[in-house]
Amino acid sequence: MDVIESLKWRYATKKFNPDQIIPESEIDTLCDAFNLTATSYGLQPIKLFVIKDKELQVQLQSASMNQPQVGSASHVLVICIENTVDADFIENYFKLFPNKNEDLLAYKDVLKGRFSSKTMGDIKQWAVKQAYIALGNLMTVCAYMKIDSCPMEGFIPNKVDDILDLKEKGASSILLLPIGYRSEDDFNANNKKVRRPINEITSKIY
Repeated sequence: MDVIESLKWRYATKKFNPDQIIPESEIDTLCDAFNLTATSYGLQPIKLFVIKDKELQVQLQSASMNQPQVGSASHVLVICIENTVDADFIENYFKLFPNKNEDLLAYKDVLKGRFSSKTMGDIKQWAVKQAYIALGNLMTVCAYMKIDSCPMEGFIPNKVDDILDLKEKGASSILLLPIGYRSEDDFNANNKKVRRPINEITSKIY
């Protein structure tokens, strides 16, 4: 399928077939896609936890208003933000660059200055926006690979963080993305995709 046909094919899957498991090679592809997602300044203040353990999925379902897609999915992707983005975080990021010229070092100092003037709340809000960029990218890649998904904000972050010990990992949960293969009796599968007319939400200004 091409990209547009893939996006027409996808929908928010409410019931997965629990007997169909995504191959590990395709999970690796999704992890690569997450890592290659664009982020502001390229800093990647995000983390991804891939959950396949069914006992953990049951616990996550209980922290998600008992929504069944969390428990029936092949895997649950937990999109998180880094709890600390500071001068050390920026310094470690720039250590990854093989060639550290004067312009790059100057840019690093600019970023350190910008982030030192931000409040923790400002930095969290900025990081959360990056998590949503990653979500959109993952959903598109899933659709292209014919993997079903269901983006979710409807969960209790503190409970998810406790279940997965995220505080110890320096992260906080922002979004859940159960993934897998749709069940034949998913009530949402045959609903017509409804979108506003394209000329109402897009304009070409040449």
